[in-house]
Amino acid sequence: MQFDQAIYDPDCRQCPRLASFLDQVKGNHPNYFCRPVPPFGSQRASLLIVGLAPGMHGANATGRPFTGDWCSDLLYGTLHRFGFAKLPRSVSRDDDQELIDCRLTNAVKCLPPQNKPTPAETRTCARYLGQEIAEVRPKVIVCLGAVAHDAVLSCLKVSFSGLKRTDYRFGHGAEHAVGGVRLIDSYHPSRYNTNTGRLTPDMFAAVFSQVRRYV
Repeated sequence: MQFDQAIYDPDCRQCPRLASFLDQVKGNHPNYFCRPVPPFGSQRASLLIVGLAPGMHGANATGRPFTGDWCSDLLYGTLHRFGFAKLPRSVSRDDDQELIDCRLTNAVKCLPPQNKPTPAETRTCARYLGQEIAEVRPKVIVCLGAVAHDAVLSCLKVSFSGLKRTDYRFGHGAEHAVGGVRLIDSYHPSRYNTNTGRLTPDMFAAVFSQVRRYV
């Protein structure tokens, strides 16, 4: 799939800390993707799912969002259950997985140290996320975690002036109408959240039941 560089630049090195970290990880794992990770799914989609950033041994290794790590089976299994994915698992870029009227992306396209991008790095990557939202034209955006939620809101503020972040607080299962877009929040399907019970499969499925009310 070809991407407009306004949405995704495979050679982006605008964030020195992230670029340096990717070089370091590539040295330790020569077979890993270790570049900005492109979005995956339909170019126009009713559902856009926005995560935080690529995982070290998942998207950063495989080059596909939420593929090959702990988060993958819960996310793709749930998408498959609700008719948004062809297969219940995503193991590599070379498998036969397809998304159906759905697209996956991240607020930050590069792997950050300790899975924690800085606010400046999130703002730098917002130019890509904002353009992607504009071109995908989703009816629903699912925000996986508070950082993704805030990044999406910042992008939507460009189109909807007067939007106040305090009126759109993050919370699992929270819904927000912003213009013609419905934002639905979920805790991130990370190993920590699932191991501690903060996010269960039933809780995650409930979010996509909400999504199906609109798409």
